[in-house]
Amino acid sequence: MNSSSPSSSRETRDGAPILLRPLVVDDSAVMRRMVARSLSLSGLPIGTLYEAADGEAALRVVRESWIDVVLCDVHMPGMNGVELVRRMSSDPLTADVPVVVISSDRGEGRAAELERLGIRGYLHKPFQPEALGRLVRRVLGLGGRS
Repeated sequence: MNSSSPSSSRETRDGAPILLRPLVVDDSAVMRRMVARSLSLSGLPIGTLYEAADGEAALRVVRESWIDVVLCDVHMPGMNGVELVRRMSSDPLTADVPVVVISSDRGEGRAAELERLGIRGYLHKPFQPEALGRLVRRVLGLGGRS
């Protein structure tokens, strides 16, 4: 199961915030923890946070779970981030799940390639938690803190 673009109103009928379900994909456990912590610090309402160490594991998670946004690195062993984005965008089950790439790769060609494949945002490492929060809010069409 996956998600399509969430509505800009992310509250239940009783006004409680709907908790986001992000998937963080990076071969570094330390970086996955940093991204998770940055999401928390940014004030986003995080529910279940999923993690994967490579693209293959990420593809399994996004096909089996309701994911609101995928935050992935480019350089990983096995299936890298570019191949993950390529496969997600060509699969009707996962094509609508927004992907944000978080990478130390500063090449403009890489970002342009990923944008052609359908990513919704690109954030360079190192980054500030606020920058990640702003980008995720923009990608998901959420208001709130900027």
